[in-house]
Amino acid sequence: MEETAGERANLAGVRHILLVLSGKGGVGKSTLCTELALALRHAGKRVGILDVDLCGPSIPRMLRAQDSAVHQCDSGWVPVFVGQDIALMSIGFLLERPDDAVVWRGPKKNALIKQFVTDVAWGELDFLIVDTPPGTSDEHISTVEALRPYQLLGAVLVTTPQAVSVGDVRRELTFCRKAGLQILGIVENMSGFVCPHCFECTNIFSKGGGEELAKHAGVPFLGCVPLDPQLSQSLEEGRDFIQEFPKSSAFPALTHIAQQILDTSQRSS
Repeated sequence: MEETAGERANLAGVRHILLVLSGKGGVGKSTLCTELALALRHAGKRVGILDVDLCGPSIPRMLRAQDSAVHQCDSGWVPVFVGQDIALMSIGFLLERPDDAVVWRGPKKNALIKQFVTDVAWGELDFLIVDTPPGTSDEHISTVEALRPYQLLGAVLVTTPQAVSVGDVRRELTFCRKAGLQILGIVENMSGFVCPHCFECTNIFSKGGGEELAKHAGVPFLGCVPLDPQLSQSLEEGRDFIQEFPKSSAFPALTHIAQQILDTSQRSS
């Protein structure tokens, strides 16, 4: 099916598209998407998040936008805005009730992903961050194929330190290479817990698996993000962690990762 002028126009103003992937569920992809968007916004960038995790849409809750609705305009759906600088699109905005389950077969999921890519009026964005479900299946193939004609910067892979997670992310690396995706780097999330009282770091899930995987695969290691109660609290309450908790142990890690994404985008421009 040929692409229409309207489809091209909806992503024409997006300068860079960033995929956040992991073969494993529960490693913090949505957390990283949210905090990258906030960090890039504080760097003066216009950011969008496309949530294609159709069965577990977390982004609306994390940015306190879960009660918002999507509206139509001449060129498609109007994304939900958080402030003036972060645009969101998620199936979470389209469900009648927040507890509704998306019990769909692959073709229906794939059709909605294509619609999200072509029918959302994103406007002018510096970055569109795509939050994906776990795995390497239909939804991932559909997402990559739908976005391939546009300004696809590459993929960031998220793991936790333990071997079972690293093994799943190793398979995600293989997917990226087969799909022809540039791998911007690996993030190790939940990398130790820094006590807020004594500041001692305890490696609850072991440590170093993400860095070792990056070294073995020959891709950049973007950094370790520790477990942080303030980060969890901000996500639960839909607050701006980057603005409110600059002294947190997770703050320098997240801003450093965002800076590396900025540096990569500038080199690719």
